[in-house]
Amino acid sequence: MALIESEIIAIIKKKKLISRYVMLVITLLISAFLFNFLIVPTKIVTGGVNGVALLMNHLYDFDNSVVILGVSIILLIFSLLFLGLERTSGSIVATILYPLLVKVTSLLTENIHIDTSDMVLIAIFIGVIGGLANGLMYKTGFSNGGLPIISQILYEKFKIPISKSSFVINGTIVFVGGMFFGWTMVMYAMIILFINSFVLDRVMLGVSNNKAFYIITSQSEEVKTYIIKHLKHSVTVFDVKGGFMERKRMVLLTVIPSREYFRVTQGIKEIDSDVFFLTCDAYQVEGGR
Repeated sequence: MALIESEIIAIIKKKKLISRYVMLVITLLISAFLFNFLIVPTKIVTGGVNGVALLMNHLYDFDNSVVILGVSIILLIFSLLFLGLERTSGSIVATILYPLLVKVTSLLTENIHIDTSDMVLIAIFIGVIGGLANGLMYKTGFSNGGLPIISQILYEKFKIPISKSSFVINGTIVFVGGMFFGWTMVMYAMIILFINSFVLDRVMLGVSNNKAFYIITSQSEEVKTYIIKHLKHSVTVFDVKGGFMERKRMVLLTVIPSREYFRVTQGIKEIDSDVFFLTCDAYQVEGGR
């Protein structure tokens, strides 16, 4: 009997549980080091709970770890109330552990000093290492909770897209940070956020070495023969129906190495100058003969 969705999720969560927790601790420790050794000295507000902590420390001299813990717990409670225990459970450990690591690593800053005069280098380093740490953490199935919880709740209750609400929330924090720490810091924050997002995607999805082609052509047999006989790749054929004309057509699906992209596109154009095709990255290709 096929496994139901809840059973599949349970199996995934149980796999390599110890190694997942070890990776979670390592990634949170890296994030805590970045925060205390690079973000706090430079006052670069990139949004999130870290940004709130920097602002509260600047305005009221509150301890960063206390602010992070307090805000994270409040958000965790909201998550439990509006999203439920199952969707919140992955954030509980990080909510408690990260502020503790922030406090511990802050004690090391008294004896270890890093030159932060080259702000561009600092911004690039924070973006790369931060994206790497977050990507590895998300791959373990955990979450660092924080302000994204608000975006999830807004989507759950009001169907506001997570990307839009997240942009507004973090953009507001970055803007307020610019008011107190200078607008140059906002530009550095933008560099960090861009690099962080790029690296996180690469860690989560990997580097795409293959391209998936969806091809609609009136010369389907010729195109299929070209791909199979000349390029030595398999083709999957399935029937579709157009939404406007409601005409039945065939779609050819093939996955080829990125280095052969030019050979495919130019070849099918030579066969059918009116060919329609869609190309997308294929990050993981397994099985099939």
